[in-house]
Amino acid sequence: MIKPAIVIVDAFSLRNEPVALLLVDEQMPEMNGSEFLQEARSLFPTAKRILLITYTDTHAAIQAINTGCIDYYLMKPWDPPEERLYPPLDDVLADWLASYHPPLAAVRVIDNRWSPRRHEIGDFLARNQVPYSWLDIEKSKEATHLLDQLGIDPRQLPVVIFPDGSYLVNPTLLQIAEKINLKTHAEKPFYDLIVIGSGPAGLAAGVYGASEGLCTLLVEQEAPGGQAGTSSRIENYLGFPAGVSGGELARRAVTQAERFGAEIVTPQQAVRVKVDGQYRGVELADGSELRCYALLLACGVTYRRLDVPGIDALTGAGVYYGSSIAEAMSCSNEQVYIVGGANSAGQAAIYFARYARQVTMLVRDESLSKDMSKYLVDRIEHTDNIEVKTCTRVVAVHGKSHLESITIVNDKTHEEQTLPATSL
Repeated sequence: MIKPAIVIVDAFSLRNEPVALLLVDEQMPEMNGSEFLQEARSLFPTAKRILLITYTDTHAAIQAINTGCIDYYLMKPWDPPEERLYPPLDDVLADWLASYHPPLAAVRVIDNRWSPRRHEIGDFLARNQVPYSWLDIEKSKEATHLLDQLGIDPRQLPVVIFPDGSYLVNPTLLQIAEKINLKTHAEKPFYDLIVIGSGPAGLAAGVYGASEGLCTLLVEQEAPGGQAGTSSRIENYLGFPAGVSGGELARRAVTQAERFGAEIVTPQQAVRVKVDGQYRGVELADGSELRCYALLLACGVTYRRLDVPGIDALTGAGVYYGSSIAEAMSCSNEQVYIVGGANSAGQAAIYFARYARQVTMLVRDESLSKDMSKYLVDRIEHTDNIEVKTCTRVVAVHGKSHLESITIVNDKTHEEQTLPATSL
């Protein structure tokens, strides 16, 4: 069975592969070349388009040029090709190449902005150093077209499309991890050293253990780097005078640990540990059981939850914990509120200020200097679009499908305000 040409072009679009040139004969069955190029232009607007014609098709070619449907036409026959075919093809391809910027082989996530799953998947990919693009189903024509191609009902979101054209509908993080070739299961049943957690402390332990020749495994339930890995910028970490992003710090540490032979499994969770004589046992969420001589717990911390009415239903839909770099682009030219007055909040405020119209920090204490490093305090004071409200707490959040407003109170004046908000 011969596939229609437009179906083949569609497949390139699904795999996110670039198309430089469409060379199409005007005389085709079912659809003429001009009609095909008109339809293909919406899929690959930057591709060059050449129409092959005979002398009887000259009028169609001129009309196609006038409407912007084609860039060039070639008359058949083109003998000798060295003179009449190859030179014009070379010229057209050179024009395309001059303006072509290769895209990253990125994963694409289709969902609406306020989907908690979209946030969860985006955060997981970003923290694991996987390039991805988010296509908003409510605004992106590409998202609608891709769902039509795949025959997927928009009610089944999120959909994750991989660079090879394969896709998953509403996947778990483990399914995504397996598709992007993260190591999700331990290779051996026994290790000299098992480290639970891969934040800075866990990664350091992995580096030191593996460098001494110990058979070492790190078990991480989310992404290497821990809380530090989510930071947009760390400037007081030893050895980085110009500062370093949390993601870059995590990437370097992972590379160092793996270079010495340490094994890292993610996303994987330790659910039970036990002592068995001189050995230690670890049971993982996938049901596997591992044993080791030494077990090190470097579990880190989790964010304290804000205990106010209405917040659980809006978590992931306008309310986020941690300074999620994945959310910054979504907040372009918007008002962002940040709860907290220590270094994590300060780093988040400075990062979000690059994108947001206004960033407001809501701080319970009377000043930032009590819990925040001085270099961050100074930078916040010199950033025009960051406002700091001290002695202030969030007492309620409001919204149906996503965050729409917050209620704050000043503990000194007891003044209460309800403010429009989409990002907290």
